[in-house]
Parts: sequence; C-alpha cells; structure tokens
Amino acid sequence: MTDHTPYIADPPRRVPTADELRARIPGWGSDLDPADRPSVPKLSRAAGSATGVHWDVPTQQLGAEGRERSIEHAHVTPVFGTAQPLRGVAGAVRRVAYARFSEGRLAHWLLLVLGDRIDVATHRVTDALRGRPDRVVHETGVRAELVGRPVASRLGSSRRDWRHGVLDPLVANWGWLAAAAGVVLVVRRVARSRRSR
Repeated sequence: MTDHTPYIADPPRRVPTADELRARIPGWGSDLDPADRPSVPKLSRAAGSATGVHWDVPTQQLGAEGRERSIEHAHVTPVFGTAQPLRGVAGAVRRVAYARFSEGRLAHWLLLVLGDRIDVATHRVTDALRGRPDRVVHETGVRAELVGRPVASRLGSSRRDWRHGVLDPLVANWGWLAAAAGVVLVVRRVARSRRSR
C-alpha cells in the first residue's frame, strides 16, 4: 500500500510507525539493532564520561582575545590560524561581519565577500605602485583563447560557456577598467583647467 498523502509542513501530522516505514521503504531500520551495526563498539561512550570524549581540551593558544569568531560560539577554538591577520579596510569589514551577524544571515557572507573584493583591489593597487602590476593578458587566459580556436570551438556546439566570453574579461578586469576610467577623468580635468587659464 502506497501512501499518497501530500507533505504538510505544519503540525499536526501523523508520523508513520516503524512497521509502516519498513513496509514502504526497503531496508528501513536495518541499523536499529546494535548487534547489526559494526560501528557500535567504536562509537560506544567511554566509561565515566558524559559525552564520550576521551581527550582533554587543549591549552588555549595565545592571542585569542579579539580574534574574529561567529557570534554563535562562546569562545575561539583552542587552536586557530594566524597566517592571514585582518588589516585595513577589508579587515574592518570582516570584523563587522563576525561581530554583528550570525553565520545564518546573508549579510554575514556578503560582508565577507565584500572584504575579499576590497582586499583584492588593495593588493592590485599596492602591487602596481611597487612596480609589479598584474599580468592581465597572461592571467586571464586571453592569449590561450586566441590560439585555441575560440570561435570555432564554441559555435555549432552545445557548450554553454561561450556566453561568458563577453562578460568574463569585464568581471576579471573591472578594477583595471575602473582605474583606467579614473585616469582618463583626471587627465581630462587637468586639461580643462589648463585651457581655462
């Protein structure tokens, strides 16, 4: 007998019995008997421990005060990474994400993404000022596309990535395009001010 009752999210809802589920779903409840479960000895709780944990909490790593952590957690984990400390504007945005929003909120993740984008833009500018700008043509794969028959390999096939061909250079290089637009605006403003003298 098949149950065609539609799913209703709101209670009250009749919960099927174990026998009904076993009759309807092949193999349901096969692990209910501990004798049939090979993981039972491994998962059994240690004697005298309420949680089954058989190790002590490690000593708290130094520097935990002020570290970013989700507001759901009471404290920082005993060991944490320190390779990428938060700094600058991107770090301030990330701190706001951790201090004000739960990990279940979209604002938390959008702020972290914004912090990443600010970090990328900052590094691109500082690298350019140090005389090591990004190699845009090499890193975006433009040269590889030109030698790999880009048009013939996309047209007349079922590939879907050809639609991205127009937008990908803009998405990957929006920072450079914005910087170029800024330079053009500054040059035009300087030229106008010189003409008006």
